[in-house]
Amino acid sequence: MSTSPEDIQRTVTDFLTLTAKLPEGFTADTPLYADGAGLDSLETAELSATLEDVHGSDPYSTGQMPQTLAEIQAFYAAGA
Repeated sequence: MSTSPEDIQRTVTDFLTLTAKLPEGFTADTPLYADGAGLDSLETAELSATLEDVHGSDPYSTGQMPQTLAEIQAFYAAGA
């Protein structure tokens, strides 16, 4: 399972596209909630499950609540 920043970005942007939540101009620093992509709690749980399925782990299961794609990428870069 690849956890390169590009693969993580692809997983997250594919998920946001599938849920029609990909905001225009999305970057690694765009918030995933509220004024950014606007994910709700169910969509956040689905993103967590998607990351677990595709990459073998996810930051949400460790009690973290990443606010951006960059924070998710940092979780995997730290050896998750």
